[in-house]
Amino acid sequence: MKRAPMRKIREALRLRASGMSTREMASSLSVGRTTLREYLSRANRAGLDWPLPVDLSDSDLEAHLFPQKKGDDFGAIPQPDWAYVHAELRQKGVTLSLLWEEYRTVHSDGYGYSRYCELYTRWEGKLSPVMRQRHPAGERLFVDYAGATFDVACPKTGEVRTAQLFVATLGASNYTYVEASWTQSLPDWISSHVRAFEFFGGVPAQVVCDNLKAGVTKACFYDPAINRTYADMAAHYDTAIVPARPHKPKDKAKVEGAVLLAERWIMARLRNQRFFSLDELNAAIRPLLDQLNDKVTRHLGASRRDLFERLDKPALKPLPVEPYVYAEWKQCRAGLDYHVDVGRHYYSVPYQLLKQTLWARITARTVEVYFKGQRVASHVRTSGNHQHSTHRDHMPAHHRFRDGWTPEKVRLKAARVGPNTEAFVEVIMRKRKHPEQGYRTCMGVLRLAKAFGADRLEHACARAAELNAYSYTSLNSILKNGLDRQRRAPAMDGPAITHSNIRGAGYFH
Repeated sequence: MKRAPMRKIREALRLRASGMSTREMASSLSVGRTTLREYLSRANRAGLDWPLPVDLSDSDLEAHLFPQKKGDDFGAIPQPDWAYVHAELRQKGVTLSLLWEEYRTVHSDGYGYSRYCELYTRWEGKLSPVMRQRHPAGERLFVDYAGATFDVACPKTGEVRTAQLFVATLGASNYTYVEASWTQSLPDWISSHVRAFEFFGGVPAQVVCDNLKAGVTKACFYDPAINRTYADMAAHYDTAIVPARPHKPKDKAKVEGAVLLAERWIMARLRNQRFFSLDELNAAIRPLLDQLNDKVTRHLGASRRDLFERLDKPALKPLPVEPYVYAEWKQCRAGLDYHVDVGRHYYSVPYQLLKQTLWARITARTVEVYFKGQRVASHVRTSGNHQHSTHRDHMPAHHRFRDGWTPEKVRLKAARVGPNTEAFVEVIMRKRKHPEQGYRTCMGVLRLAKAFGADRLEHACARAAELNAYSYTSLNSILKNGLDRQRRAPAMDGPAITHSNIRGAGYFH
């Protein structure tokens, strides 16, 4: 039975002293008559009547009315270590029933199971909402950016640049990693994850993130789309990306609390300092981060580092031999020349993949092309110079990869425009290592006839030939500027220039 507040019992004693009946008192206090009689009977047994002593507090009144039974004497029954119980419950497969059995093995006169669970629930209710969540050891890593930022000034120009604060915390131990990065873009997002895994010395089973664009390309309650590079990193470390539900911050409450601590323990302490580089800022963050992880919590009686060493660290997966190498993914399509455009350079793929949708994985040194999850081409990355990188085994026999596009067919299409256009495309294909590499330029040249007309294209090809400018860009420029309609001025033959500094023909004989 839930006890009534002591103020109501005081009021009941006052009303009884005034001569009010039990029925009237029960109606006035909104208390059952049987309950009211029980309270008044307890007051009689305790020798209490109105007026009560002035110095009698509510706690003292409750102690007189409801004296503690011998079985409830906490000093007589061995008390469980609730902080230990709370920490052990984070281990996989550990239950309150198992911990109670272990407790009773040591203390045979200890609490029964129901009382044990009741006392633990009461103790757990005193913890903060963040600490109340249960997360198996090594199961989840929560990541996010803090809302506040740091200002970093350039020592040479004085320009102030904003730095972001990346925060990662493990679910079971709350062991936290904090670092500053320039942006929240994909390269910085991935690099921060790699350094966080190195800091923890292992990899969790899941990474719970917010729905920022660097990590989640499409936020969805049921089927979120993970960024291809982010998923690639997760596969390298054998972990899973689990985005929080949109507009559900409690899904990542752990890191929300860690961000708050980072702002109070780190950012607030560095607010009056000026930083001139990102390395200098991170060097100032590290000792404050160590203090945060070494601080002993009031309720658990252990630091985050102690809990990490005991809970999360043994359960984390080992790091791979090599750290993840950052790579971007780009969706592309193979052209008629069986090349894909990556950063204004063209890389070959097997000719059977013409017009197929492909994925290019781009690192600092290589470009790999994938079709339906299988790697079909690999190239050394080259700067964007509009040139071609071609593997001979990607070419078809005799370069007949499509009936409608052969060197002969290209010449026939150009001949329909005129002889100058035919000569122009023939020179383009002759200058390439393989004629197919000139198909893109030839297609562009022939399409100019639709925009400017066949006659103008014919004159423009003649003008370009005079200038030895065999490129689509030069031809397009001639047409746009109307140079095909202007006659080129012939070189004028004038009299020989006579000057004392000019040697005559006789000097060389």
